[in-house]
Amino acid sequence: MRDRLNFWIVSWKIFSRACSGVIPLLLAFTAWAVFVAPATAFSLGVPEKLTYDLSWTGIKAGTATQEIIDDGDSIRVVSTANSADWISVFFPVDDRIESVLDKAPPPLLGLPQHYRMKIHEGSHRRDKEILFDQKAGKAEYIDHLGHEKLTLDILKNTYDFYSGFYYLRTLKLEVGKPAFVNILDSKQMWNVEVQVLKREKLNTILGKINTIHIRPLVKSEGIFERKGVIDIWLTDDMRRIPVLMKTKVKIGSVTATLVKVN
Repeated sequence: MRDRLNFWIVSWKIFSRACSGVIPLLLAFTAWAVFVAPATAFSLGVPEKLTYDLSWTGIKAGTATQEIIDDGDSIRVVSTANSADWISVFFPVDDRIESVLDKAPPPLLGLPQHYRMKIHEGSHRRDKEILFDQKAGKAEYIDHLGHEKLTLDILKNTYDFYSGFYYLRTLKLEVGKPAFVNILDSKQMWNVEVQVLKREKLNTILGKINTIHIRPLVKSEGIFERKGVIDIWLTDDMRRIPVLMKTKVKIGSVTATLVKVN
């Protein structure tokens, strides 16, 4: 029993970090190469709030949300992940990621101005911030807990990992044609490839619907230890809602399943 519990703790840590970084991502999740990506063709619902059940081998372990908010002259996207009560007893998780973007005419999504990641997973904590100066091609990286501050060079149309996932949802995705995304993750620039694998029909809270199965090939340190793969299923319609996300861990797999749309 103790070994199984230890495996669960490791698995939950990997999954919760994935959700807060993808999403982008997974909810993790994400400017995915404007200069090589397909033309913008889809639009996000604003405001929008998506709620997910997080599970490991079929056992509910927590809840995650992704939300996009119209703040007037800017757009704010927020991701949270929280452990279930029974997990919180021995491994509490309370993660929040927020990205503020310039406002652009629909269906376009503006570039990020400010990114903040606050992670609390058991005894592990992170509090990092990025301030973007897109015109100057610079970003200021701040590690509040590590007392580190750096000025970094960035490429044209660079997103943080999370807001880039929302940008990806506005693109015309074609099976067999990958998209590439310029992502600033902590102190590193990455050109992330997103594979567009196939169309699949899934049973979801929205009914039995057509989806597009994509796979970001994440390289950044701290996300799956540079070795993992995350699979995401988006609705094959104008909104491109992520209805299902999965990744494998040492024992079994972890899953985020859409349970509510506001």
